[in-house]
Amino acid sequence: MPTTPARNAKDACDLLDADHKAVKKMFKEFEELTESRAKTAAQKKLELARRICLELKVHTQIEEEIFYPALREVLKDADMLDEAEVEHASAKDLIAQIESAMDADDKFEAKVKVLGEYVDHHVKEERAEIFTKARAAKKLDLVAMREELEQRKETLMGEMEAMA
Repeated sequence: MPTTPARNAKDACDLLDADHKAVKKMFKEFEELTESRAKTAAQKKLELARRICLELKVHTQIEEEIFYPALREVLKDADMLDEAEVEHASAKDLIAQIESAMDADDKFEAKVKVLGEYVDHHVKEERAEIFTKARAAKKLDLVAMREELEQRKETLMGEMEAMA
């Protein structure tokens, strides 16, 4: 009988989902700040929006460079990956708008809120469809892929933080 990694071994889907949870928490914090009357709330919202945008840019890039191409090689139906990449494109457009309107843009909060809604929708589909199919794919080593994703994420974070 072939040996398979223990199911409790962290895989690529676990790493990507941890990113999802971290960003969801940041969106929640942002929402709480929009209701705050504290003088520091505006600056904190800007900083948090920058962090959300950075996290999402890195996350989408590692999915598009590593995760999705690997899935395309082993899955017969790539429609869900096409849809995920279109969702990424919409999110990237909104991220660019948020980053270019970091100051007193009157739609700033609305843009961050809508981005959060895009991300929620995307995460639900990834969890229900993409991660399920990825874990069922026999020819995919998701534990090894996790290491590759982690390394690329670390590199991109360093590069993007240096440019900020």
